[in-house]
Amino acid sequence: QVQLVESGGGLVQAGGSLTLSCAASGSGSTINTMGWFRQAPGKQRELVAAITSVSMSTNYADSVKGRFTISRHNAKNTVYLQMNSLKPEDTAVYYCNLATILSRNYWGQGTQVTVSS
Repeated sequence: QVQLVESGGGLVQAGGSLTLSCAASGSGSTINTMGWFRQAPGKQRELVAAITSVSMSTNYADSVKGRFTISRHNAKNTVYLQMNSLKPEDTAVYYCNLATILSRNYWGQGTQVTVSS
């Protein structure tokens, strides 16, 4: 079983920055993909960014390319999301996700990010 604990959400003005962190603990393979999803009120959950554990390949939603950067520290089992130039439309609950090579998915509890205009 894998547990994910997120931190770093909050309220920020448009144009500001926030960094989210997600620490994974528990049993599980070190070969995985970790990522961030978000869900705004009335909308479906969407992928924001993801990063693999071995090659460190990254994938971003078009809406955040050039503004957000995902990274991970494998020894700490932690993934980060650096969010710059935040916009009001980035307001959502952000969820950390860990996907194993056997396609099992684990989710964090979510952290609120609110960007005021």
